Amino acid sequence: MIILDKTILSDDIRDEHFVCDLHKCKGACCVEGDLGAPLEEAELKEVVAAYPAVAPYLSEEGKKAIAEQGLYILDEEGDWSTPTIGNRECAYATYDQKGMLKCAFEQAYRDGKTAWMKPLSCHLYPIRITKYDEFEALNYDRWSICADACTLGSSLQVPIYKFLKEPLIRKYGQAWYDELVQEIEG
Repeated sequence: MIILDKTILSDDIRDEHFVCDLHKCKGACCVEGDLGAPLEEAELKEVVAAYPAVAPYLSEEGKKAIAEQGLYILDEEGDWSTPTIGNRECAYATYDQKGMLKCAFEQAYRDGKTAWMKPLSCHLYPIRITKYDEFEALNYDRWSICADACTLGSSLQVPIYKFLKEPLIRKYGQAWYDELVQEIEG
């Protein structure tokens, strides 16, 4: 384990390799699973603020799911997440011309239409955060649909903490990330 401030990171974040290979998986993480993207409570206002800019990017099915379920949902465990289309793909996922799933929030962000990129849980994947009273635990979420990302990460020798530099800084700040690198690399 790696302990930094009020975070505990599994050794896998240091030791395992990962680089998303969207050409192979086609964004399967936006479809697989039984819930949409986890949202932090502070992100709910970001979803509401970004929605007018994001709506033009959505599929008709996505718009319908959002109209029926809301911009976000509260699941049975009391956690917030994005709505889904037919209990499968995230309502904010869109297909491009090549059949690859993209995030409507991220597309709007990249086009300069909104200042919020996307849910932090998506940006941080394959890290999942579990919150406790005194600390947050960061763990590597192994998922068979990401096998190609593991292969690509290994071939490029990119450990998870380096692949996720930007979202880790987004979540915890540059000083925290610099300390993580110092802890890992010496």
